[in-house]
Amino acid sequence: MRMFNDRKKARAFREFMYVLPFLILVAVFSYYPLYGWVYAFFDYKPPFPLSMKQFVGFKWFTSLLTNDVKLKQLLAVLRNTFAISGLSLLFSWFPMIFAVFLNEIKWKPFKVFVQTATTLPNFISWVLVYSIAYCVFSSTGVINSLLLNLGILKTPQLFLQSANHIWFKMWLWLTWKNAGWAAIMYIAAISGIDEQLKEAARVDGANRMQVIWHITIPGLIPTFFVLVMLNLANFLTNGLEQYYVFQNAFNKDYIQVLDLYVYNIAMGSGGYSLSTAISMFKSIVSVLLLCATNQISKMVRGEGFV
Repeated sequence: MRMFNDRKKARAFREFMYVLPFLILVAVFSYYPLYGWVYAFFDYKPPFPLSMKQFVGFKWFTSLLTNDVKLKQLLAVLRNTFAISGLSLLFSWFPMIFAVFLNEIKWKPFKVFVQTATTLPNFISWVLVYSIAYCVFSSTGVINSLLLNLGILKTPQLFLQSANHIWFKMWLWLTWKNAGWAAIMYIAAISGIDEQLKEAARVDGANRMQVIWHITIPGLIPTFFVLVMLNLANFLTNGLEQYYVFQNAFNKDYIQVLDLYVYNIAMGSGGYSLSTAISMFKSIVSVLLLCATNQISKMVRGEGFV
């Protein structure tokens, strides 16, 4: 019995050593930076070190609610954040449907071409994406030049500068960049569906669309639900790079999401303490959303994420 316990302890120690490097990475890059939250309680001005003379307590937190200008800006930023995240959540089914129809392509070379062509944009930086958008949609770009030469337009259309439908435009660019990559998980889930179910359905006379509707899609619903819940937990996180490169003086009021707002405050006006306070607010809300979605998952699916 003692030898068995020693072996069990040795195996547990070995397994712990396997995950130790990942725990160190998480501690260094995820938990150690949380020390920076201390700046939210000081009136910090770089490059001077922190001192208790600069301690202001909850001044920056209360100013978000008591200062009318800051409150108005924050509400506008939250409107943009909720609108863009809401669009992404509303169309979260798109990668699943794309994966379903991609899986139905029988000619393998064409299937590989489509999957490769739709996955590659995920590895392109947003700076390069904006460069492509500028070459195509700027006032001197391909689209305007073509329409002007054909006589359809008399003056160039300002596609990139206009704030019209800017939330939908950002969703389209995000979908173009990430749809192929997001579909990979669904393609993996499709491969796990029992082929005997499909064969039995075909024997019973089901056509291709009926097989998709009654077998493939129901088999993907658990994966879809998990991804939707994770997206809901990250509802306030839109990212920074996309909106930073696409922002300009014409669309800034409608494209500035919470992450970009924090960056603009810190880098533009030097409000490091205020931006840290807003980041803390965002992190706390995100944790609450994660806990809420975990409870919803337990009630609906019978199991949670943690």
